[in-house]
Amino acid sequence: MAQVPSSASRDRVRETVPKMIELTEKVLFGDVWERPELSKRDRSLIVCAVLTATYRPEQLKGHLQRALDNGLTKTEISEMITHVAFYAGWPASMSAANIAREVFEANP
Repeated sequence: MAQVPSSASRDRVRETVPKMIELTEKVLFGDVWERPELSKRDRSLIVCAVLTATYRPEQLKGHLQRALDNGLTKTEISEMITHVAFYAGWPASMSAANIAREVFEANP
């Protein structure tokens, strides 16, 4: 299992939901994200599409950054947001577009 670095978002709630954070770090990021059947790049694309479709803006921002770190391009992320609009709705994708703009501006 991979060693997962702490994150500010998890640290903010660690005392409130310690078991949830443990599961996040050990199972989700320590095991599921490390499975070889999908690349981290592909996993990032899937997660960002699901977070866009289900309107999870707080989690989307961090995962868009992770997606860039995992090799997705800004163009691919933009295309995913556009594609999801036709399946999940325009408002969800417009919200995701604004979050992506912020992430892209922080990653010139």
